[in-house]
Amino acid sequence: MTSRRVVAAVLAVAMLTTTSGCIGFLTGDEALSFSADPAVVDESAAESAGYSTDGPRTLSVNRTVSAAGQEREVVAENQVTTYRKTLDLGIFEADLGVFTVVSTPAVEIAGQTLNPIGEFSNRRLVSLVQDQYEGLNDVQEVSSQTITVQGQQTEVTKYSGTATVQGQEVDVYVHVTKYRDGDDFVVAIGVYPQRLDGEEANVLSMMRAIEHPA
Repeated sequence: MTSRRVVAAVLAVAMLTTTSGCIGFLTGDEALSFSADPAVVDESAAESAGYSTDGPRTLSVNRTVSAAGQEREVVAENQVTTYRKTLDLGIFEADLGVFTVVSTPAVEIAGQTLNPIGEFSNRRLVSLVQDQYEGLNDVQEVSSQTITVQGQQTEVTKYSGTATVQGQEVDVYVHVTKYRDGDDFVVAIGVYPQRLDGEEANVLSMMRAIEHPA
């Protein structure tokens, strides 16, 4: 399992921002643009957990949407911040601890929230990750708990699964949470090997330390 593959899976989630046929207000020639504010983990919390990052990056998604015979371009700018942690499993070292925060605009037009992520359950989000990441298999829900992030209650769901790392099959846990803050939805996903018992506490501490807007 590499951080690049996990990040690609999360980006696939973010790329679902707009879908054809759901906008009923399409007058105008200019593109409708929506930008998310970056979301990050408090620097001291990430450092304490042993994770590092290169900072947020922007993923722009362009869609031409249509309704009632009209078409208009919609541009959504998502923000993605990925944290990595090199872990030693005894037989090799790799960036096995991966924590990704995605902020994606709600995309509101004429009072309607059009970003489907707002309706996605944690199960749906982890299914999208599994669909896009070919090395992640046998994903099963383990437990669920409620934590406080940015002053609001949000559900964190824990899943078990297996991942292929340098030709080796590794049992992993995946933690997923999602909430809305202002005009954006924030999704956080943490993945790490099951044999690292203390890593769950690190992932939860990082979720509690999310800052948005950064």
